[in-house]
Amino acid sequence: MVVFPNCKINLGLYITKKREDGFHDVATIFYPVQWQDALEIIPANPDAHTTIQFSGSGLPIPGNPENNLCIKAYTLLKKDFPNIPSIQLHLHKAIPMGAGLGGGSSDAATVLTMLNQYFELKIPEQQLSKFALQLGSDCPFFILNQPAIATGRGENLKPIEINLENYQFVLLYPSIHISTAWAFQQITPQMPKTDLRYAIHQPIEIWPTLLFNQFELPVFAAYPQLAQLKMELYHQGALYAAMSGSGSTIYGIFKKGNIPKLNIPENTLLKIV
Repeated sequence: MVVFPNCKINLGLYITKKREDGFHDVATIFYPVQWQDALEIIPANPDAHTTIQFSGSGLPIPGNPENNLCIKAYTLLKKDFPNIPSIQLHLHKAIPMGAGLGGGSSDAATVLTMLNQYFELKIPEQQLSKFALQLGSDCPFFILNQPAIATGRGENLKPIEINLENYQFVLLYPSIHISTAWAFQQITPQMPKTDLRYAIHQPIEIWPTLLFNQFELPVFAAYPQLAQLKMELYHQGALYAAMSGSGSTIYGIFKKGNIPKLNIPENTLLKIV
């Protein structure tokens, strides 16, 4: 079984409150974007001595494989569904990590969905989202995987109708890893000045006055080259440009067919979808 987990961008992002449990409440719009990884799951050799055999390709995946969210997703379901057999899982990584795109969360949520389908576990979507939340605050979004306003830690999702089929996205990842913990420490919580449901249904040309990523102020101060990328996208005709998540991906939304030839800095990944 092979599937292709996609990433997300944030259309506006506000940190509204620091919670007693150490997490933060947010208000944002998650929008799925088709920059994709690839995941394959097959049953393991019956003689396998481990419950999961993990391999990877594509972009290097740092850290101990045992800490990979895909493995954690399998282990999490295995606790409640011990009859899940051993598997081989291969992840081809194309979505950059630490980029504000939720690629790791998407991979983990997709593993939950794949296991549920492949082994006919019949877990309802609501319960699958609860499993996903144990893996990361934005993981439940990838169970839904459609445009939604997110509040709470990001798990309270209200789907919205938004049609961007006449637009294309330019995503620039300048190979700068932003510490999410550091980024949150720089933020003073505030509520959106404009209701997100109202803002998203306004013409895209006025989104720059309505939708704002609160992380941009501290992150751009520390990494001014990111602010320059955003300005360049506007200079080249983007109708809306912003940073996704806590960074460092900068994206621009262009009318379909109006994407210019971009001169991007060295070591910057470019994806057009």
